[in-house]
This record gives sequence, structure tokens and C-alpha cells, in this order.
Amino acid sequence: MSGANSSSLTPEFFILNGVPGLEDAHVWISLPFCFMYMIAVVGNCGLIYLIGHEEALHRPMFYFLALLSFTDVTLCTTTVPNMLCIFWFNFKKIGFNSCLVQMFFVHMFTATESGVLMLMALDRYVAICYPLRYATILTNPVIAKACLATLLRSVMLIFPFTLLTKRLPYCRGTIIPHTYCDHMSVAKVSCGNAKANAIYGLMVALLIGVFDICCISVSYTMILRAVVSLSSADARHKAFSTCTSHICAIVITYVPALFTLFTHRFGGHTIPHHVHIIVANLYLLLPPTMNPIVYGVKTKQIRESIIKFLVGDKMGFT
Repeated sequence: MSGANSSSLTPEFFILNGVPGLEDAHVWISLPFCFMYMIAVVGNCGLIYLIGHEEALHRPMFYFLALLSFTDVTLCTTTVPNMLCIFWFNFKKIGFNSCLVQMFFVHMFTATESGVLMLMALDRYVAICYPLRYATILTNPVIAKACLATLLRSVMLIFPFTLLTKRLPYCRGTIIPHTYCDHMSVAKVSCGNAKANAIYGLMVALLIGVFDICCISVSYTMILRAVVSLSSADARHKAFSTCTSHICAIVITYVPALFTLFTHRFGGHTIPHHVHIIVANLYLLLPPTMNPIVYGVKTKQIRESIIKFLVGDKMGFT
């Protein structure tokens, strides 16, 4: 078998085939992805710098936002540069171990992103339902422990993906019809029994997704009850406005994620494969691209900090 060790049936490399059926359009497909990636890197790095630089943003809500920005920019950086090399230079080869590493980080950071959105929902719940105790409940040590727990959860649940995938024999070839090493896309190349991969992958998706979505739903149910009970219309509007950015981030993240999950597992014969691949890439790129824009537009403190930073720079320059 070309590129493989015949005794262990472990390939030396895989070939990432890009978007099957649309090879002639790879350069055109790459342009919006490249543009979105540049916005994601500049926007998220800018947010992280702004939150670290501006003392007014040293609050739990913005600490969680900084973690979300770091997760987003790292997530898209694990896939997009390699994808652009496939589209522009036809560099399709990726080492077996490199593929497993990419697969681990892609799924680990997507799981972390979901966990951070859940923490942000809990933050909004405490801020609106217990405003007087907000600073004493969400202290810096509590925030650090919550973030560490979210990261450890992702690592512990995703690491078995690499072990389950590494044990499989690969004798059907080395071509993966994808732009990056997705867990099930790699497992399907195997000539062994990948049932354990499919079951564990679905179990992890349900464990993380259902738990986080339930926590978010409960948090916003309690928030809605608290806001509706407020007597002042201005107070209700102010309370709701603090949640709009987070609600937008949830929609941007979970809608393409759920579409990818269910069509990949239940709609494989009805939806063209190239649609799966494009949506899977949008799933990784859309939240990192849109989140800085949404939070920059919708969050008053961030808008004011950006204006202060820009005006301060101009005054310092002049």
C-alpha cells in the first residue's frame, strides 16, 4: 500500500482532498475563507488585547469573552492555513501523527468553545438574578477554576478520539475527502470496524452539547423570569441588552454545529458531500469571524473602550 507500513497497516501520511467535486473551484472557494480567517485573527486578537489593556473590562464577563476569543482564533488556526495550502498550492499530504494532532485540537477546541458559552450564560444569570452578589460569587479564583474545569473536560473527553483512531487498520487507501482531519472522516478511511468511534463520537457530542445547551436554557429561563418581574421598562431593556451579544454567539455557534452533526450522521445520502465539507468549514470559521463583530457592535463597554483606545492613540500620535 502506497505510503503505508504493510506490517502495521498504519499509513505514513494521509491525502486531504479538499472539497470533492469542486476541485476546479478551490481557488474561488478559498477567497471568502481567507477573508473570514483574517477578520477572525485580527478581531479576536484585538479583543484579547483590549480586554487585557483596558481596566474597565477587567470583569468576569470579559474574562470569559477573552477565553472565547482565544479558543476561537486557535480553533480556526488549526485548520484554515492548512486548508488554504490545499486550495492554493495543492499541498494535500499530512503525516499520520500530524493528522491525529490536528483532529484532537479541532474537536478539543470546539468542545471548549461550547463550554465557554455555557459559562458565559451562567455569568449573565448571576449578573442579572444576583447583581449585589455578582462580584463576591464570580471572583477571580472561581473564574480560573471554572475555565480550567471546562478545558480539562474537553481534553479528557476528546483524547480517546486519537486512541480509537490510531488503533484502526488503514488498508483502503490514504485519501480523506475533507479539508482537515475530522474524527469520523479519518475513521471512515479505515478498513477496520469503526463502530466504537461512531458510538463514542456521538456520545461525546450529546454529553457536551446536551449538557451545555441545558445549562444555557435553564440560565436564560431564570434570566427571563427575573427580567419580566422588573417593574421598570428601562431596567428590563437594559437587562436584556446585556444578553443580546451572548445570544447571537450561541446561535452562530450551535446552528451550524447541529446542522453538521445531524446531516453527517443521518443525511449522508440526501445532502451532497461537498455541502457537508463547506458547512463543516463554516462551522469552524463562522463563530470566530462573527463573535468579535457581534460583541464589538452590541456591547457598550467594548465600543467605548475601542473609541477610547483609538482616540487615545491619535492624541498620543499628534
